[in-house]
Amino acid sequence: MHIRAEIAERHTLSVLVDNEAGILARIAGMFSARGYNIESLTVADVTEDLAISRITIVTSGSAHVMEQITAQLERLVPVHKVADLTSMGPHLERELALIKVAGTGEHRIEAMRLADIYRARVLDATTGSFVFELTGSTDKINTFVDLMREVGLVEVARTGVVAIARGREAI
Repeated sequence: MHIRAEIAERHTLSVLVDNEAGILARIAGMFSARGYNIESLTVADVTEDLAISRITIVTSGSAHVMEQITAQLERLVPVHKVADLTSMGPHLERELALIKVAGTGEHRIEAMRLADIYRARVLDATTGSFVFELTGSTDKINTFVDLMREVGLVEVARTGVVAIARGREAI
């Protein structure tokens, strides 16, 4: 008998829920109770009357695990819809980061040069530091942060991933 190990892959889930107290805790608790890791989590109102929120969750798992996660999320009340954007096909993902870098002289010049290459915007500047704003893919932000470590990274604040499917249809 040949057993094939399933490979864990990164997936981005979009979950539409009633905007009510406790739903985020219930979703996080479901992940925690089953030993699933949440790599990124964002939440925002998405309807004019503020009745529905969209929760974007980035997690990793095999196809079987992702089916389990989706099924378990769909059973939670007040979840309206769960979409695995990764499995659905082409979608867009973005993240926002604020990156504080301290340095003088050549380090300061290098930080500005790299910020220009990565299209990071200077939000704040003092004689000894910068705060950059950068939007893009998680990989782009990770690479920029790694480069800033070499020139004086002080701290990073990130929003987490937001994502939406391409095309005309809504989830």
